[in-house]
Amino acid sequence: MTFLYIIVALVLIFDFLNGFHDSANSIACIVSTKVLSPLAAVSMAAFFNFTAFMVFEPKVAATIGKGVVEPDVINMNVIGAAIVAAIIWNLMTWWWGLPSSSSHTLVGGLIGASIVSSGFGSVISGGVIKIVSFIFIAPFLGFIFGHFLSSLIMWIFRRTQPFTVDKMFRRFQLVSASAFSLGHGANDAQKSMGIILLALILSNQATKESTIPLWVVLSCQAAIALGTLFGGWRIVKTMGQRITKLKPFEGFCAETAGAVTIFVATHWGIPVSTTHTITGAIMGVGARKGASAVKWGVTRKIFIAWIVTIPVSGSIGAIMYFFFNWVN
Repeated sequence: MTFLYIIVALVLIFDFLNGFHDSANSIACIVSTKVLSPLAAVSMAAFFNFTAFMVFEPKVAATIGKGVVEPDVINMNVIGAAIVAAIIWNLMTWWWGLPSSSSHTLVGGLIGASIVSSGFGSVISGGVIKIVSFIFIAPFLGFIFGHFLSSLIMWIFRRTQPFTVDKMFRRFQLVSASAFSLGHGANDAQKSMGIILLALILSNQATKESTIPLWVVLSCQAAIALGTLFGGWRIVKTMGQRITKLKPFEGFCAETAGAVTIFVATHWGIPVSTTHTITGAIMGVGARKGASAVKWGVTRKIFIAWIVTIPVSGSIGAIMYFFFNWVN
């Protein structure tokens, strides 16, 4: 039971760091357009992070628990190694100011630890391919939606005074930022719920048919909301200022495009990266103004971080598995 408590504590620490690391995704647009102050923005984002469980079913939790590696080969050492690997990579990318995916960090940790524990046959290739494919699909969808929506709004309001458009979308952006935070809280917190449920099953505190206990749901939603409240300001600067400069209507378009992508993925139980969706959406909005409006040098570094996340976190997970095995 002691090790179970340690695992639950590690998962909640990861969940907190997830919110801390990914708060930039929720607030970068609304802060960079100066619609809200940073404190007001993270407070609003944290609120919608927490309340997400009342809107979405825990389908992503089921994917993480059963769709990445074979549940029968997972043990507590695998879970511990995966979580520690995810925590380490999240802290490293936060320090570097790179908006990497907490989702793929966790997946990579699980894969690396499981391969060392039970071989390559323990990995569910179909589930992993689906998750990896969204490294490319999510930003592409965000890009297309963001570009289309910003172009449509420019056309609709082509005869409206810029001051009027600006004033209008400052209000609309409150809605779009809230929707994106809701999606973030739903998709990301569910990953932690799935891991804790797995740990409970392995400790004979739950069965495979068990639903996620309410205390798990509330604690995971609270942890990610608290992390968001503290905010990862290094990444806010990268997301909100370094990719492209945003006006309120462009911030609205990027957040709306990102929210739609996340809502669809969460509905289908796909653990998508909020980082990938909002980055693609911001790029799509910026590209409408011309290729030179997007700072491609910055986006190249972000793309590299996305691609190496699963292999690097997988390697860390493998190393941590040996450590946990030695300790136990």
